[in-house]
Parts: sequence; structure tokens; C-alpha cells
Amino acid sequence: MIRRNTVQRSIVLQTVGNLHNHATADEVYEAVSKAYPNISRGTVYRNLAVLAEDGDIRKIEVADGADRYDHNTEPHYHIKCVRCKNVYDYGRRIDNINSFIEGNNGFQLIDYEIVFRGICPNCQKEPDVN
Repeated sequence: MIRRNTVQRSIVLQTVGNLHNHATADEVYEAVSKAYPNISRGTVYRNLAVLAEDGDIRKIEVADGADRYDHNTEPHYHIKCVRCKNVYDYGRRIDNINSFIEGNNGFQLIDYEIVFRGICPNCQKEPDVN
């Protein structure tokens, strides 16, 4: 389906690109509403969904937290800090993952999403409050 490119969609896309931090929908809304106070939360959320569906941004589903949105649509991995809940790009690639998956179970791999979990360098500096 060909969608009409709206001003709101362009604003949301530009904001996700400018944030560079794997923002949640709330964080994107907060950033957009600072420059465009009349935009509704629903408009931002709907446009995030459309942009992700169209492949203009990547939606990262986080099992134990809010979904995140990434401006980088190339296949890559993520690592989530279990303390501060921030999500970061993880640059190393696992060699031959496509061959491994396809060769061992007959699937044709279309896409994948791998989220590692750990403690980021900033949180490692802070005392563990648990």
C-alpha cells in the first residue's frame, strides 16, 4: 500500500533519527511535543507504527520494558542495560547466522532481532542498590 507522506510522519521520522538513542514512544512524543506542542500522543504513536511497518525505522520489542525505535534499519544486534533500561547498538555480528538457522531447521530467514542483556559502563560505576 502506498501511503501519503504527512508532515507529522516526517516530523516523527526526523525526531527518531535525531535522538539516536533507541527511544521509547513516550520519549519520541516528548521530543516532538517540545517543538510541536499541538501534536497528540496518538498521532506520534500511530506514525511510529506506520514508519516501523514501512521499514523506515526499526521497532525493537523489549520483553521486560517499553518497545524502542531505532533509526538504523540495517540488521544489527542490541544490548539492553538491566539497570537503566537503555538499549544500545551492539556492533559485532555473529558469523553465518543465516546459514546456521536455515541449515538446521529448514526455515528461510527473513529477519531477526537479538537483544543481549547486561550492565552498561555507566551503571557499572554506580553502586548496586539491590
